[in-house]
Amino acid sequence: MSTLTIQMPESLARQLRECAASEGVTMDQLLSSAAREKLSALLTVDHLRQRAAKGKREDYAAFLAGSPNVPPMLGDAK
Repeated sequence: MSTLTIQMPESLARQLRECAASEGVTMDQLLSSAAREKLSALLTVDHLRQRAAKGKREDYAAFLAGSPNVPPMLGDAK
């Protein structure tokens, strides 16, 4: 485990303490979970950008050409 010391506005720290208490978790658990979720989101975006950079418009067009030309399902139309 690592120990980090961070500085934040007192109002934010108070809200985090209140949220942790209402969720029945410690501040460490709440902040670890929040950091994990944020990191996951950032890594996912990075991964998708890398995949998109490898994509070819011709492959996309070929995929669409092979898809059936049918009207949208009920509720999907604009």
